[in-house]
Amino acid sequence: MAFSSPVILFLFLPATLVLYAVASMRGIRARNTVLLFCSVCFYAYGGVSYLGLLLLSVLVNWAAGLWLSRLEDGRGRRAVFLAGLAYNIGILVIFKYLNLFGDTAAWIAGKLSGHAVESIIPAIALPIGISFFTFQIMSYLIDVYKKTVPCQRNVADLALYVMLFPQLIAGPIVRYSDVEREIGRRRTGLKDAYEGAFRFMVGFIKKILLANAVGKAADLAFVLEPGRGALYAWIGVICYGLQIYLDFWAYSDMAIGLGRIFGFHFLENFNDPYISKSISEFWRRWHISLSTWFRDYVYIPLGGSREGLWKNCRNYLVVFALTGIWHGASWNFLLWGLYFAAFLILEKLWLRAVLERLPALLRHVYVLLVVGIGWVLFRADTMAAAAGFLGDMFSLTLMGTHERELAELLCGGKFLLQFAVSVLFCTPVFTKLHDALEERRLGGIGDGIVLLLFMLAVCEMMASGYNPFIYFRF
Repeated sequence: MAFSSPVILFLFLPATLVLYAVASMRGIRARNTVLLFCSVCFYAYGGVSYLGLLLLSVLVNWAAGLWLSRLEDGRGRRAVFLAGLAYNIGILVIFKYLNLFGDTAAWIAGKLSGHAVESIIPAIALPIGISFFTFQIMSYLIDVYKKTVPCQRNVADLALYVMLFPQLIAGPIVRYSDVEREIGRRRTGLKDAYEGAFRFMVGFIKKILLANAVGKAADLAFVLEPGRGALYAWIGVICYGLQIYLDFWAYSDMAIGLGRIFGFHFLENFNDPYISKSISEFWRRWHISLSTWFRDYVYIPLGGSREGLWKNCRNYLVVFALTGIWHGASWNFLLWGLYFAAFLILEKLWLRAVLERLPALLRHVYVLLVVGIGWVLFRADTMAAAAGFLGDMFSLTLMGTHERELAELLCGGKFLLQFAVSVLFCTPVFTKLHDALEERRLGGIGDGIVLLLFMLAVCEMMASGYNPFIYFRF
């Protein structure tokens, strides 16, 4: 299901573009039908067994939206809304978190009894992209209830919004209000197709040539047993921080690019988060669609910053606990979310004033250090693994004894080049370079370089057996 796979790149996308071009001659209904059909095929290719769950979610929320539109304000309308909300949260709990709760209960029972206890809950496979499509459809239901958007009476159009394949499994989280008008009325031209294809190629390059390269180093560092040495532990953290940013950003680029080709304008999802000088600023720049979702649908309804300092701190704890657990069914993610909540609260109370008196470089180092430690909690499979990795990061042993494969990778000239470019991509350097070329009417040079790099990335994808899809947790 990844855009960076040969089947999707060479078969699915060309076929979709051809069908869409033919449908464009017959009007918006035909175009929407083609997109919906292709989106259903896209999701079915990754996991047909849960296609029914996705379609059921569309039907339930479509019916709830229609029902809400026919009711006046009152208990009945609120009951319908809460029932719809309970359904959406319920499928997340069942399919994403029920095994976590069962395993935790079994672990506690084992500790109390003194012998191993197996969970009574059978293993439940995680539907791909369940967090993304559930949050999207919840935003629709909430906005209909709040009367900020009209209900969608055409179930196929609502299904298209939820299942639109460019952003179905890897984000960004597209709100219904952002694309409502474009579902029923949109125009695409050569300029849209060109800019969309360019954006897709840039994302593909980031994924294949950069994210995968540093991701391999990160994987090697994190699979090592404790005692890996501080040097390799820090290299692993840095590489993972680069991987997750470039991978997330790459899929957002590809989604935005494909959306543009089909006439949809998705909002930007990242804004150079690693140049931030506070954790508050980092979260304004990182995964913007998710951050704004929690801000608008959780933080502000809880009172935001309007009801005093301590309730504001409580709201941070709630929002980031939910943000953490949203990312995966593991207590590590909850700890990761609470970890960032703690720093946001500290900045709110007194740390921001301290930071403002420091040089910009030190504030930047502070953010990178805090975020880097946070990535350990995010990447490690267990609490024990995270503790072991953090122990290595801050140990007095510089070099371990069993990092040969990682050392060989790091010493390669190809990797060093990819690492250096990955670091530069975390800054506005390439954006400024592209803008400078456009101002001097030399944009064709940059476009030619992107095309050559895209072809190189395609060759790398075909030759390499390493192409992780890190969204399986979501």
